[in-house]
Amino acid sequence: MKKIAGVLLSIALLLSPAAVFATEQGKGKAAQPETGQNTDIAPNAMSAVLIDRDTGTILYEKNGHKPLPPASITKVMTMLLAMEAMDRGELKLTDKVRTSEYAASMGGSQIFLEPGEEMSVDEMLKGIALASGNDASVAIAEHLAGTEQAFVKKMNQRAKELGMDDTTFLNPNGLPIAGHVSSAHDIALMSRELLKHEQITKYTGLYQDYLRKDSKKPFWLVNTNRLVRFYAGADGLKTGYTSEAKYCLTATAKRGNMRVIAVVMGEPDSKTRNQEVSSMLDYAFNQYDSHPLYKDHQVVRTVKVEKGMKEQVNILVPYRFSMLVKKGEKPEQYERVVNMPETLPAPIKKGVKLGELLIKKDGKILSKVDLVAAETIEQASWWELMKRTTRKMFGGA
Repeated sequence: MKKIAGVLLSIALLLSPAAVFATEQGKGKAAQPETGQNTDIAPNAMSAVLIDRDTGTILYEKNGHKPLPPASITKVMTMLLAMEAMDRGELKLTDKVRTSEYAASMGGSQIFLEPGEEMSVDEMLKGIALASGNDASVAIAEHLAGTEQAFVKKMNQRAKELGMDDTTFLNPNGLPIAGHVSSAHDIALMSRELLKHEQITKYTGLYQDYLRKDSKKPFWLVNTNRLVRFYAGADGLKTGYTSEAKYCLTATAKRGNMRVIAVVMGEPDSKTRNQEVSSMLDYAFNQYDSHPLYKDHQVVRTVKVEKGMKEQVNILVPYRFSMLVKKGEKPEQYERVVNMPETLPAPIKKGVKLGELLIKKDGKILSKVDLVAAETIEQASWWELMKRTTRKMFGGA
């Protein structure tokens, strides 16, 4: 009788809401609001995230904030800092990067740089993106910041700015070290940021190429991300593997107007990793459409400036922005709202957030993009304001 009671009690516990909730924890869910169904499209991954690049909308998530070793996906941040340095004019593709003894000593994946060897930034990026060169990553880091340690500080500072709260970087290449962690969510964030520099896919989208092609020691590069060859529209972004991290990948693909980013961590082998990332990408392209709204740095509106050297400022989106809609829905079902003041006080600094553009449906905010000033406008002097008032009083321009 006691055995029967015990069995009945176990069944009751299994059917309780608390037990059902517990069994759902850690499962990935790709929501389909129309049907109410949920699908786990990356069942073997320890962690996974799928996002739309333009809007940042999360289309699928599984343990997205779980800190895990990212292995060579770390190099996404290394490449991002290099691209941003070029934007600021601090680095050029033709600059020569000299390899230190320390950089040349890196193990694991490498392009076999020798101490004192020089390569252009263009070649180094190719070595990082295709061959996952640990030596090239350290060489670029030292070139940009002086030392690896100084570069790592820049990596963590940039991660903080991007809201990568699950991340701590301890080196620029992802070689195993205790405490060097990130999450699928954070990797998606920095991958999205890197893809704002669309020229990066010139490197990450290559399947094969050469370094030292005209030398006595040509080095053949084959992309560690096989999806760039076998998945339609794939052109990046970075693989990762160590025995601790297992098989990781942040992948991106573009079809038509839509670009998506799929991140998996802790996959058991490369075949499963590629299959599950392909399933994630398929899900995005099958379920959603992207409708372009604004181009890079397109002006959204012009706003009056109070007491400024100029009386108006153009307000723009800092990068391309689109509207993501479910297949079968029309853009007219979504509301576009500009949220910012009608006038702005001077001074105004170029690139500073002044408002937001919101995409809403049924009163809910689905995505948003910052609105920034197109230029810096200094505060007008008292004398300038007096002259302006006088001109207006007497009908002047």
